[in-house]
Amino acid sequence: MYAIVRTGGKQYQVATGDTLRVEKLKGEVGETVELSDVLLVADGENIRVGVPAVEGAKVVAKIVEQGKAKKVLVFKKKKRKGYRVMRGHRQMFTALSIQEIM
Repeated sequence: MYAIVRTGGKQYQVATGDTLRVEKLKGEVGETVELSDVLLVADGENIRVGVPAVEGAKVVAKIVEQGKAKKVLVFKKKKRKGYRVMRGHRQMFTALSIQEIM
């Protein structure tokens, strides 16, 4: 059984027992989170597709980690002008462990 959920402007295919990193969600480590924006639920031959979301479907996940991803360096330069800018960015994330698909 798997589902496709939307969170943080992105879509993820999840199954029970999976661990995934999503955009930062509110909550502490150990708390449970319900992802109610479920776009598709598939259980063998039985597939339910939502328009845009499946009615009554939800995914229950447990927060495993709150953290920052590795640093991404952004370098800008304009030739012959002496313009050089180096910036870094670390995106906040939440690691989720999928407990149940309903």
